[in-house]
Amino acid sequence: MSSPEIASLSWGQMKVKGCSTTYKDCKVWPGGSRTWDWRETGTNHSPGVQPADLEEVVKKGVKTLVIGRGMSEALQVPQSTVDYLKKNGIDVLVLQTEKAVAEYNALAARGVQEISLNCCWQAGNGCETSYWSSLSDDLNIVPTMFNVKC
Repeated sequence: MSSPEIASLSWGQMKVKGCSTTYKDCKVWPGGSRTWDWRETGTNHSPGVQPADLEEVVKKGVKTLVIGRGMSEALQVPQSTVDYLKKNGIDVLVLQTEKAVAEYNALAARGVQEISLNCCWQAGNGCETSYWSSLSDDLNIVPTMFNVKC
């Protein structure tokens, strides 16, 4: 199953190709997408993305997860969350949101399967961008986030 392309991105809005929903924060995975509602797990910019935010994607069997930290990189991604993903055999890229979407779309365009994207559009204080895990050309990556049927 292929990953849906991110059709457009602007401050506070993201559109997934083939889906009529406009997202503020979203999860995208092979064959689907949905709103990333931070209230489900009590997420805040700090301490940031927790394993509970990503369980849904992990259960879908993704091999690569791209996490967007927001336009101003206010959303934190603790090392414990990265360790959780790696323990589950998932490569992780943590980038500023515009870079995360570009990387995700590039991976999807290459036909990489089992990719997921978690993106945050929130404004906030700039924080240093982190990058974990190198990707090899043989990885199969597909977008993975939120379960909205489009």
